[in-house]
Amino acid sequence: MKSSEPLGHVALPGDAASVPQARRYVRGLLEPTDHPRTDDALLLVTELVSNAVRHSDSGRRPGGKITVIVVHRARSILVNVIDDGSAGSIPRVRRDVDADSGGGRGLWLVRELATAWGWHDSPAGRVVWFQMAEEAPEHPVLAASGGLSIGLRGR
Repeated sequence: MKSSEPLGHVALPGDAASVPQARRYVRGLLEPTDHPRTDDALLLVTELVSNAVRHSDSGRRPGGKITVIVVHRARSILVNVIDDGSAGSIPRVRRDVDADSGGGRGLWLVRELATAWGWHDSPAGRVVWFQMAEEAPEHPVLAASGGLSIGLRGR
C-alpha cells in the first residue's frame, strides 16, 4: 500500500438513515486494511455523521448532502465528513461532558479517541476530520484548521 491511498468516498442524504449507511460503507473500506482501531474509527464516523445531520444545514434543508471520505496512510487512517455547514454554529467540544453524560458527547469522543482532529470551511462545505493512528493516543491533538484534511472541490 502507498504511503497515502484514498480508499473511497460516498455522498449521502442529510438524514438520520445516512448514519448507519456511512458506518457500513466505512467498515467495508477499512476491513481490508486490518487497522487495529477500526471499531473506534466507526464510532467516530457515526458521531460525526450524526452531528452533520443534527447540527448542519445538510439535515435542515431539503436536498442536503453529507460526504464521507476515507484515506489510508502509513499506520493511520484519515476520515473527512463534509456537510453543508451552519451559519449559527461551529463544531466545538462541550465543556460539561464526560463519559456519563446523556448527550453532547460526539466531539468529546472524537477528542478522546482520535490521534488528531479538526474542522474548517471549504468550497465543498464544512469539513470535520479525524486521524486514527494504529496506536491510541495518550494526548489527542487538535491540529490547525485544515492540517490533515482532504476535501472535495465544489459539489
